[in-house]
Amino acid sequence: MTRKQRAIWVTALCVGLAGVALGFALNPALGGIIASASTLAMIFTSIFAPPDPTPFADAGSSSVRGGPMSWPDVTVVDACVRRDGRGGSPTAVADDDPAATDADRRAVAAAAGTSHAAFLGPGRTPDGGWPVRFFTATAELSGCGHGTVAAQAVRLTRTALGELSDRQHTGGRTFDTVAIRRPAGIEVWFDQGLVALRDPAPDERAAIVAALGLTADDPHRTDAPRIAAPGAPRMLVPVHDRSALLRVRPDLGRLAAACRRYGLLGCFVYVPPVGDRPGAARMFAPAIGVDEDVANANSTGCLAAHLLDTTGAQTIAIEVEQGDTLGRPASVLASARRVPAGITTRVGGLAVVRDGPRGDN
Repeated sequence: MTRKQRAIWVTALCVGLAGVALGFALNPALGGIIASASTLAMIFTSIFAPPDPTPFADAGSSSVRGGPMSWPDVTVVDACVRRDGRGGSPTAVADDDPAATDADRRAVAAAAGTSHAAFLGPGRTPDGGWPVRFFTATAELSGCGHGTVAAQAVRLTRTALGELSDRQHTGGRTFDTVAIRRPAGIEVWFDQGLVALRDPAPDERAAIVAALGLTADDPHRTDAPRIAAPGAPRMLVPVHDRSALLRVRPDLGRLAAACRRYGLLGCFVYVPPVGDRPGAARMFAPAIGVDEDVANANSTGCLAAHLLDTTGAQTIAIEVEQGDTLGRPASVLASARRVPAGITTRVGGLAVVRDGPRGDN
């Protein structure tokens, strides 16, 4: 019985007892009728009262309610934490239910208090991929980098292995993954595949930059915006230092409208890495319901591809820090290399799987 059912049941009991007392005082037959009616009311409310919609928050493994159906086991993973295990992007991971609707899946992210939710499908695709789907509270995504880190970390915890190499199928593509137990968490890498790059059209660039609210002093001196697409395209916008990055205050409504107009997932504003110093970035994607992402792994892979494209090198490896403005410090690793078909990337991060059931089951 849920809290709501208990409350209705107790209320019916109290009203019934008062009615019985008054009825017997006036007429014994009337008291019997009221007692019978009260009993029926309590039975009815215990059976037909709607379920308690209380969601769980900050949980390890728990049930999630809040949509038309419930998921019995949802694990929250801090994906792409810093090297010391701090921060990361909270991501819900659950086994998929074939009976669920996409509205049910979108509700899990909202109820879990995470920006994204990953659903692990049963069986395998013909090419050996393990199906995984990703949802925000508003849409399904064709791919999710930090969600992949979270999903593969959970899969490893379900085994006694120290390392798990596998293949994942998401958004019509099957790709290699590897998850490795480390002292600070689970390190996950996945092949992002080819990243297509192009220069934005002048009106496209102007609309995004204006929505970001950048000043004349903010743009990077030698780098320039690019459109990068590992599947879903997004704009990469460089700024000259971390102070400029922290000052970014986008008009989210305007940015969402511009992204929809030009078919962009969002905007990845970044400071390029220099030497051994990691880069820094902030990802804004209000068009898909994520005003600012704690960690965007796919965009980090896109940045690696862009940086390689502007050099004569054959390979490049970068680290990009994110999430500081949201109080969830995160770090994403990426490498890029040239192949005959273009530039292909590999993306990685460290995940911490939260332990212990909590929440109202």
